[in-house]
Amino acid sequence: MPQLKLTLVSFFLFVSVFSFSQSDDVYSAFLVPIELKEKANAVVRFQKQTVEILSLDKIKVTNKRITTVYNKSGKRHVNAVAYYDGTRDIQEMQALIYDEFGEEIKKVKKRDFVDVSAVSDFSIYEDDRVKYLDHIPLKYPYTVEYTSEIVYNSTAFFPNWYPIDGYYVGIQHSDYEIINTAGIELKTKKENFGNYNIKEISEYHFVADNIEGIKYEAYTPDFQNMIPHYKVALKKFEMVGVEGINNDWNDFGKWMYDELLTGTDFIPEETKSHVKQLTAGVDDKIERAKIVYKYMQDKTRYISIQVGIGGWKPMLANDVDKLGYADCKGLTNYTKALLEAVDVPSYYTLVYGGRSLRDIDSEFSSTQGNHAILCVPNEGGNIFLECTSQTNPFGFTAGFTDDRKVLLVKPEGGEIVHTKIYGADDSVQKTTANIQMDATGSFTADVSIETTGFQYSIHEGIEIKTERDQQLYYKDYWDNINNLTIDNIKIENNKDEVLYSENVKLSSVNYASKSGTRLIFQPNIFNKVTNIPPRYTSRKLEFKIDRAFKDTDEFIIQLPEGLKVEAMTDSKEVKTKFGSYKFKLEALEDNKLKYTRTYILLKGNYPKEDYKAFRTFRKQIVKHDKSKIILVKNL
Repeated sequence: MPQLKLTLVSFFLFVSVFSFSQSDDVYSAFLVPIELKEKANAVVRFQKQTVEILSLDKIKVTNKRITTVYNKSGKRHVNAVAYYDGTRDIQEMQALIYDEFGEEIKKVKKRDFVDVSAVSDFSIYEDDRVKYLDHIPLKYPYTVEYTSEIVYNSTAFFPNWYPIDGYYVGIQHSDYEIINTAGIELKTKKENFGNYNIKEISEYHFVADNIEGIKYEAYTPDFQNMIPHYKVALKKFEMVGVEGINNDWNDFGKWMYDELLTGTDFIPEETKSHVKQLTAGVDDKIERAKIVYKYMQDKTRYISIQVGIGGWKPMLANDVDKLGYADCKGLTNYTKALLEAVDVPSYYTLVYGGRSLRDIDSEFSSTQGNHAILCVPNEGGNIFLECTSQTNPFGFTAGFTDDRKVLLVKPEGGEIVHTKIYGADDSVQKTTANIQMDATGSFTADVSIETTGFQYSIHEGIEIKTERDQQLYYKDYWDNINNLTIDNIKIENNKDEVLYSENVKLSSVNYASKSGTRLIFQPNIFNKVTNIPPRYTSRKLEFKIDRAFKDTDEFIIQLPEGLKVEAMTDSKEVKTKFGSYKFKLEALEDNKLKYTRTYILLKGNYPKEDYKAFRTFRKQIVKHDKSKIILVKNL
């Protein structure tokens, strides 16, 4: 009896999917369920993606996607695009375009798609090309039916399922199915299915129906970590003629080391001798690593090269030594070879690089990561080197590869570890200023800013700007100061201490406002928080503070002769789970005031219910940063 019920359920699900796929309703913009288009720039009316595993080295992917577009921002959700290279071949490709009533108005064949190189601006060579639909609508809404068939001659990169591809897109129906005719064993993982209307038709067949568009909210975690995602990988795969085993990260790392890295690390004896001479007499291995890292930075530059398996296999270290350039893989592998020459062990490391924090999935081994860095083990810890930068301090990762899970590729296999987390005391901005104010409300000032950690990464690079761009930078940085003139700029980048120091002499005319015989001004001149996070009547998403930091400020204000303080705001202190804030104003001798301020923000993941309290915390900071001082004549 239970088996009969299961059969009937499967039958009705099949009939439902089949009936939906045959309906002409999906072409008319007027027949979109109203709840799906309320928060949507586009609605995916129907999508069916079928992935057929034909053999160890071949996958066929067929796709049909019908999308109704409501405005210019919704155009990108049509997804009528296909990349191809030596491992991907576009067999079929077509687009049909319908007006708002569902009447066909245009047919675009494969030869009519725009065909361009997919080479990025920073790449010396890639063999990627892309075909895409370039349709300029006469009016909105309109609907596009896009169909394609693509054959992959590599099974290392398996097409996963993301039924939702961005904010503000509704999903009426999305269908994903794997047909494993080759019988190769798969590994799969479902993520975030529970919060969405997703049905499992069979073991490798899923359907998502009637998913409303997701509205972007401030401080939202990474989009990919919130949406449903079906991960798939083959336990036995092939990457451009190189077979691999992938039961776990140990297997995958072992395959990478043996098949992609082994034999690529030869460097000339002349280069080995040179780095040995540079490090002669240096007993500490980390000090030797610093010398070699600086040598590599001075000798090479970053240029992307992505061809076939070259997207994963590094250039030969010998070629990098001769040419002086490579991509992240080549430069990382080259640095590893240089360190080996001076007896410093290191490990090639895969990571998702970027300002947002994204982990290698420690529970699911597959071809992950978009960047390579180098790990130097050090007394139970790890130092990570960014080998593509000619300016990065040794071991500095803040802002691009900090605080995330990465894969170390070792001779014995792969290992997942975590990169450095920069806490509030690691990412400090200290601003000090001596300010001379005159009786008109104008002032001159000598301002010093010192930054470390993540805050260093935000400021670093100002020193290489032109004088004009530096002037514009500081005028924008202190856009709260009217009539600002930058008189002198001095910058020191101490890479050994990872300390960035800026000294700026400046002046402002009529900074303080006049009210009769009084002068009114805000003492927090140089580090003011002005933005309050958006208010949501009913927040839908959890929120996240990615990185911690600490700001400390001390301003000494010389008041004009003949003026005294009539009133000033009392000291304030605020403590919350998100961080703390305090400021203090105190009178000094010789008609001076001292303004001190400390603002600490802590990293963390929080439920949506806490957002209102976080916003209140920020509102208090904005309010207190506008605190005023009133000066009157000293009679």
